[in-house]
Amino acid sequence: MDEEPRFTFACPRCCSPLLDEDETTYRCPGERLRFVRTGGIWRFLLPERRQALGTFMREYETVRQAEGRGSDDPAYFRALPFEDLTGRYAHDWRIRAVSFQALLKRAVEPLEKASRQPLRVLDLGAGNGWLSYRLALRGHAVAAVDLMDNDFDGLGAHRHYDVAFLPVQAEFDRLPFLENQADLAVFNASFHYATDYERALREALRVLLPHGCLVILDTPVYHNAASGQAMVHEREEAFRQRFGFPSNALPSENFLTYDRLAELGARLHLRWETHEPWYGLRWALRPWIARLLGRREPARFLLIIGRRA
Repeated sequence: MDEEPRFTFACPRCCSPLLDEDETTYRCPGERLRFVRTGGIWRFLLPERRQALGTFMREYETVRQAEGRGSDDPAYFRALPFEDLTGRYAHDWRIRAVSFQALLKRAVEPLEKASRQPLRVLDLGAGNGWLSYRLALRGHAVAAVDLMDNDFDGLGAHRHYDVAFLPVQAEFDRLPFLENQADLAVFNASFHYATDYERALREALRVLLPHGCLVILDTPVYHNAASGQAMVHEREEAFRQRFGFPSNALPSENFLTYDRLAELGARLHLRWETHEPWYGLRWALRPWIARLLGRREPARFLLIIGRRA
């Protein structure tokens, strides 16, 4: 395996530089906090946040296990997103593969041409690390950031890959990195889990270099907020019936609207560029079919690129 990429860490509470005590421990003198590396994963969850996050993490893992996510076969992880070797979620991964190709074409390749050297990338909501792996294969330094650390569907799956990236357990609105060091930050099917979109974007912008860009990938987008709220209600009711809980332990924003996106751009001085990948004719017909049947508006999954205005 290649040498693991290095990033400059900062305290997720005060954002000040950390002191390294040894190869597995960093210390924040001002906050009197220590952050350690176990299982190959750097642990940057703040003590006061662990209880609040605990219920969400337990419920999320329960759902993912019940759904049969993940595998213990390294070949499964290395084939993503182009093939699901388990066959259980082949349709979902076909969608993710199209999104990934759009990400490469619209964001990664232009940055590669402009930089002409390896990029530094934050994979925010990295899950099992498939995107981090794909970008590391292209020679980039990638930090995979997520809450979940299990081996079948979380950061622990890093052991299955043959190219190194940096697994970091942290919240993406409390990033443990010093400012101005990343070229690209990708909210990887994860932005809708943020409890405060503006705070999450501000954190990503803090860590990005001035020329850097951020990407929101595979987050549900609606014209009408009522459609998004209906989607959330449907999902919570389905979870309640199947698992006995609505899976809403974190008060996430859950979806985007075009108006909300414009509002965030105005507040943060961001210029948005949106692209709708072609997922096939059946997918393209979904809005028309929903209208004919009197159903709510289906979500769109856009590639949303943000740059400082």
